[in-house]
Amino acid sequence: MSLDLSALVLYRDGDMLILNKPGGIAVHKGARTADDLEAHFGALRFEQPTPPRLAHRLDKDTSGCLVLGRHDEALALLGRAFARRQIDKIYWAVVRGQPAEPAGCLSQPIRKLTGPEGDRMRAVAEGPPAVTHWRRLGGNADYSWLELTPETGRTHQLRAHCAILGCPILGDRLYGPAGDRPPLLLHARSVGLRLRRDPLTVEAPPPDYMAEWLSSFQPQTASAVFM
Repeated sequence: MSLDLSALVLYRDGDMLILNKPGGIAVHKGARTADDLEAHFGALRFEQPTPPRLAHRLDKDTSGCLVLGRHDEALALLGRAFARRQIDKIYWAVVRGQPAEPAGCLSQPIRKLTGPEGDRMRAVAEGPPAVTHWRRLGGNADYSWLELTPETGRTHQLRAHCAILGCPILGDRLYGPAGDRPPLLLHARSVGLRLRRDPLTVEAPPPDYMAEWLSSFQPQTASAVFM
C-alpha cells in the first residue's frame, strides 16, 4: 500500500490520534486482506516508542474518523469510554430512495443469519439491542443524504438498519440491490469524546467520490457543511 498515513491525521495529542481513514482499506489483518492500515502504524509513532493501536474498528469500505490509542493507559481509557458510551459518533451516508419521515429512530435488533443471499445481519424479533437515530440532510427524488447517529455498535448496524428502513446505502454489496455499484458511500463524519473537562469533537471531510454526491444535493440544514 502506498499511503502517507501522517497526511491522514486529523488530531494528535499525547494519548491519541484520530485519522481520516480512506474507504477500501481494512483497518487490521484478516483472512481476505492483502494489506491493512495497522501494518503501517509504525509511521505514526511520532515521539512515542511504540506504534499506536486501534481503539475501535471501521469496516473496510467505510471512510472517516478512526481513533487510535498511543500507549497502554490511553488505550484502556478509550476502551472504557467506548463501552460507557462516552464517545459519540456521527456518520453520513448516501442512500437509495427517501425515508417516509425527515428524521426518526430505528430500534431493531439484528443478528448474523444465513439466508438465500448468504450470511449477513438480519432483523430479529429478539436479540442484542441495535439503535440508530437518523435524519435527512438533503437529496433528490432518487437518493438521500442521511446523518446517522448510532447508540449501539453492532456489526454492520448502519448498513443493515438503512436497508431495513428501505433506503440501502449506495455501493453496499451486502445489503443493497444487485447491479453496478460505486464505492460504499458511508463515512464516519465526526467523533466526539467526553473524556476530559473540555469535550473534543473532530470532523473528517468525506472522500472526493462522496463529496461529489453531497455537493449535488441541496442541504436542508445550515449545519450540513462537508468541507
